[in-house]
Amino acid sequence: MKVMLDPPNDENLHTIQSVSRSNGSIASKVSCGGLSGHFEAPADPIAQEIEYIPSEDLTPIGDVEKSLLTLLHRLDSKEWLTVLEALNHVRQLSIFNASEMVDILNAVVSLVIKAMKNPRSALCKTAIMTSADLLKAYSDQLLETFDPLLLQLLLKASQDKKFVCEEAERALFGMTTWITPNPLLQKLEPYVTHRNPRVRAKAAICVSKSVSRLGVHGIKDYGLEPLIQLAAAQVNDQLPEAREAARKLVFELHGAYKQITPSNEEPDVNATLYQPDGWEQYCASILAPTAAHAILRITCNGSSISPS
Repeated sequence: MKVMLDPPNDENLHTIQSVSRSNGSIASKVSCGGLSGHFEAPADPIAQEIEYIPSEDLTPIGDVEKSLLTLLHRLDSKEWLTVLEALNHVRQLSIFNASEMVDILNAVVSLVIKAMKNPRSALCKTAIMTSADLLKAYSDQLLETFDPLLLQLLLKASQDKKFVCEEAERALFGMTTWITPNPLLQKLEPYVTHRNPRVRAKAAICVSKSVSRLGVHGIKDYGLEPLIQLAAAQVNDQLPEAREAARKLVFELHGAYKQITPSNEEPDVNATLYQPDGWEQYCASILAPTAAHAILRITCNGSSISPS
């Protein structure tokens, strides 16, 4: 069988046309859950369809040991259907056999990132779904190899292909609930000032969601000043979603600021900065005048936007 690998252009099903052989044609239907596949020889060539299986509908792999032995080789295959199947085996293993994949986890993540860069949309989307399952299963264990994965998710969430973009957004926003906020914020900081405005916007939303998980004490431990500076970098951004995320973050930080008070047992030399009536002075002391004005304008103009 010779397969014409035309670029897919449908948002839900990716169709690759099969070319018949001299003695007939063969078409296949491949499940993106890595669960099954059937082959038949119809009278006329038919399309090959890729179905995306939600994580909750995946089932355990029958022979885990065999799958693990060949997993890296299959992930690095030149045959995209082989890679597709291997990606879904990674999804199944991360959900049902996470501890058994730990020894090769770093190599697996690197190959998943490679698949995310593939121009074939079906492979790219499946790799993004795989990254989400990995993030959920391993959370902070992925921090050592996290930077290139985060970058690819931000880039994919910023592209024009809607179904890829939406899948990357789901992975990013899920990431903010699966990874500890403090180290995640440190990883996100550089992207808030990225040259790509869409990347900045996605990073700003992730920052806002992560800060909301810190709580007052977490914000104080992380540092109120760097968080306000992150918000100030986005309040006047060109994209509305970045500005909206920055506003939510400002309200979150302002609310935390009003609750932060120095301990009686441990006097703070900067205690006056944490008094509710010192918000204006505090912003002026850590931000450029224009940035401070933008922050104060948000907190002084009412509560039409509340943190979420």
